[in-house]
Amino acid sequence: MPAPVSLFGIRHHGPGSARRLIEALDSLQPSAVLIEGPSDASDLLPMLADPEMVLPVSLLAYAEDDAANATFFPFAEYSPEYQAALWAVRHGALLRFIDLPAADRLARCAPPVQGDDEATDDMAQQEDPISRDPIGILAAAAGYADGESWWSDVIEENPHPGPVFAAVADAMGALRAEAGAIDSDEAAREATMRLEIARAAKEVDGPLAIVCGAWHVPALARKTSLTEDRALLRGRPKTKVKATWAPWTTPRLARASGYGAGVAAPGWCAHLWQTRDMADRDTIWLTRIAGLLRDKGHFVSTASVIEAQRLGTGLAALRGRPAPGFEELREAAIACLCFGNPVLWEEIAAELLVGSGVGSIPPSTPLAPLLEDLQRQQKATRLKPEALERDLSVDLRSDSGLARSTLLHRLTILDIPWGRLADAGRSRGTFRENWKLCWQPEFAVRLVEHLVYGSTIADAASARIVEQIEADADLGALAARVRAAMIADLPRAVAIGIAALEHKAALTSDCRALLAALPPMADILRYGEARSGPAEHLALLMPRIVTEAAFALPYAARNLDADAAEAMRTAILDAERAVQLAALEGDVVETWYGGLSRLLDDDQATRLVAGAAARLLYEAERLPADEAVRLLGRMLSPGTPIAQAAGFFEGFLAGAGQRLIHDDGLRSAVDVWLLGLDEEAFVTNLPLFRRVFSALDRMERRRLIDALLARRERDGGGYRLLPGADEAWPAHFARVTALLREGARS
Repeated sequence: MPAPVSLFGIRHHGPGSARRLIEALDSLQPSAVLIEGPSDASDLLPMLADPEMVLPVSLLAYAEDDAANATFFPFAEYSPEYQAALWAVRHGALLRFIDLPAADRLARCAPPVQGDDEATDDMAQQEDPISRDPIGILAAAAGYADGESWWSDVIEENPHPGPVFAAVADAMGALRAEAGAIDSDEAAREATMRLEIARAAKEVDGPLAIVCGAWHVPALARKTSLTEDRALLRGRPKTKVKATWAPWTTPRLARASGYGAGVAAPGWCAHLWQTRDMADRDTIWLTRIAGLLRDKGHFVSTASVIEAQRLGTGLAALRGRPAPGFEELREAAIACLCFGNPVLWEEIAAELLVGSGVGSIPPSTPLAPLLEDLQRQQKATRLKPEALERDLSVDLRSDSGLARSTLLHRLTILDIPWGRLADAGRSRGTFRENWKLCWQPEFAVRLVEHLVYGSTIADAASARIVEQIEADADLGALAARVRAAMIADLPRAVAIGIAALEHKAALTSDCRALLAALPPMADILRYGEARSGPAEHLALLMPRIVTEAAFALPYAARNLDADAAEAMRTAILDAERAVQLAALEGDVVETWYGGLSRLLDDDQATRLVAGAAARLLYEAERLPADEAVRLLGRMLSPGTPIAQAAGFFEGFLAGAGQRLIHDDGLRSAVDVWLLGLDEEAFVTNLPLFRRVFSALDRMERRRLIDALLARRERDGGGYRLLPGADEAWPAHFARVTALLREGARS
């Protein structure tokens, strides 16, 4: 005789459903507990009961031949399916998933699906209001504005709900009788569940408990022949899949994250579960709100908490609800704890309602090799994944800091931006990195995708960046790859990258490509101070590239259009910083400045580029002040076309407008040129002038106007360069220093 079957229609991630389900299981004492989920992953289900499994977690199933084709099935502590699995393990009951296998789901080549497929019905079903939102239909019949409030009052927060599962089954039966036809995938799911229930009924003698979404209860209770169900599944595609457990995050349990089966406030659901047997549930919630507000520096008294409790109870009574719910307590908290200011509530809402929890998987769980390696390294470096963004500063001089940096850089190579480098620490030397960390569940899928490159993070990162190095045709991009490999401590990739750099540098004659390679190469030499790496190879290669770029520069800067000229100017400025940063030998620097100097005498050189070169020479004291004045006067003379003059003006002064404050000659040349422009030319070049002078702050602009109009401030301020200042300054400095020391002693 077949075993009796009991159907329990639940709401996914519903704490009230979970509580009533446990009560029903304790009463029924089933011999088998069958749960909605991919039937080919049933062997992983008992692992949920491992004491080291920290929720939230997700069942991750992915296609063997395409790891990006994956699906998640998240579980939270308050998920009815999770509590059913714990109950089955504790009581020794048969435990299985009974839904459509992941092999079938993933063979459809649909985009990755998160959790319950009820959220991804086809277009025909979406047009049916009953199948689209059955709870909403019941809520409307009961006079509620939305299904969430109705379900919360009847199930989740009702202290005396009565025979819940029978009532839900009757309601869903009535709704499905009025609903349209379901699509083929939904029919296949329910056929699979019926077949799995029939199979389990033959294997056990005691009762069967079926835990599934409430919408499926009428279909599973309906009597159909096994032959008919098998016919629905015949010919459906299959693919080879693998499955494991992966950490999940509380923000991804929220409906706002795009998760179709998510809840409005995971933090509230967790609170309902954790305080399910407590009479002071509301007080605990309000006390937590008060604590968060106090942590933010706001004053909240105990009396205000008491008033909020009373107000919440009063609101629930006015609305005819069995107990204060989330909305009542939120409104009471804003009124009494936030003094009616919703902005204060928004300060704590994310932390309170969503949270930042990240689950963890026991070491014994069979994982994809890269996931196992990541867990080992997270433990070794003491880097805990968190769902909310946080700052991390690492000191590369310490072993722990270097290990953390290396792991984050390797993950970045694998397209897993757990950490984003906010600042390489240029203001504090080369030994500090500042990261912003934020873990996302999708990173587990990306790790699985990169198994093709290796079984450890180091091997996979090395193989992937080597592949990119071999594919890179651009010298600048190649140098950036070498730098990334070096700071990720991937010696094989660095060696291959340097060899590729040498080869491509010997073959290229593209000046911009040569210039683009210099900044990352200078960074590599700079990082050599903080990381062990073959930087000495680049110390020989970089001077050669600088020399080649210097010789190619005069020809590459000729007759460029606006976009190409701007790109060349940016490349030259970046290359100049790289040359200074790398502290190259004197003859190499002379060659570099020689290439810049040749631009000044070339009539075909684009004026924007020539102006930038003149500025660099002037700042490096390779172009004397009087010659710079004559050059600027010549380039801005009335005989020069306005477009060319404007280009030279921008190239010379963009980002260096402060020099006009102190240099009378440059200021006079610019003044004469500006005064000579007619109205049309002036208006045409006005955006250019704004770009040049926008770098000056308010005080610098005032000083420039004072200098231009030869005014002095009342206190004698204003600046001018005195003759012989270079010789007089040391004695003046010594005198001022002595006076300061005497003042400090007194």
